[in-house]
Amino acid sequence: MSILPLDELIDDATKLEWLNTGDIKPYVFVRPDNKIKQPGSRFQLDWFKEDVIRKNPLKMADVGFANLILELEHKAFEKSEMPMPRWVFYDCAIMPGYVAGFAIRQSKMTDEMRSVYKSLTPEQEWVPISLFIIIPTMAKKEWVAHNLCSINSMISKENKYYGLGFLTKAFALWYANIEVCCGMTQWTSPALRLHSHYGEFEILTSYTPVHDYAETLTYRLTVDPHYWEVFFKKSMSENFESRYKVSKVSVVRTQSESLKLLQRLIEVGEGPFYLRPSELRSTDTKDSLSIYLPR
Repeated sequence: MSILPLDELIDDATKLEWLNTGDIKPYVFVRPDNKIKQPGSRFQLDWFKEDVIRKNPLKMADVGFANLILELEHKAFEKSEMPMPRWVFYDCAIMPGYVAGFAIRQSKMTDEMRSVYKSLTPEQEWVPISLFIIIPTMAKKEWVAHNLCSINSMISKENKYYGLGFLTKAFALWYANIEVCCGMTQWTSPALRLHSHYGEFEILTSYTPVHDYAETLTYRLTVDPHYWEVFFKKSMSENFESRYKVSKVSVVRTQSESLKLLQRLIEVGEGPFYLRPSELRSTDTKDSLSIYLPR
């Protein structure tokens, strides 16, 4: 599958100049036994042209990079009270899966960016400014997206890097040749709009009491870079209506009873149910949201 170049998808190409300056590069933080074979071979994609920085979490020399990843993650999730414990990072992310993202040359960081990191030292050339953790499952070709964040949520608007969070996840999915991606997010989280733009977005649970936050959505998608194009070029058709129809069900994301009703329908096999990315992007969290079925 061939994907359009990024400069053909956005109106102002300068927004993504940061991606190809050499001062920000993609990185992978993965133990040698989990090394991706033939990275980036599933899709014909030229979005990520910089050399990949490779770090080994089993080496003591790379613990400084790990510390910076964790400090970025903790800062991103401290308000939601869901920062990742260090042992979870190692046991549940590093050992079975891998971490990917973008890193910046320390010499190009602003003081505002430096303030995010407590353990930054002068000898650290590259500093992670985004991260995506993804873990393989027992299901064939299926991975679980564990965590996604970027420094954009911590810096002033004029200093944000356009598309950083979205491109972080896109890079990781592309690099590891991932076919099926599952994940979890909260219904009222702004991240839901982002996560739905990586492929056809199936709802596995709409109400999840086994989670700390019961109003959590569990999803599964087949990775499809055509959806990535639509994320940037919003005028492009997602060709959604040819494959899906509106069901009789809708949900209000802020109402637990509404989410429970959909969950009951999922459990009795009335689905599979899907969300439409363009609708998520255009509706408020308080609005009713349509639920779709395959045609």
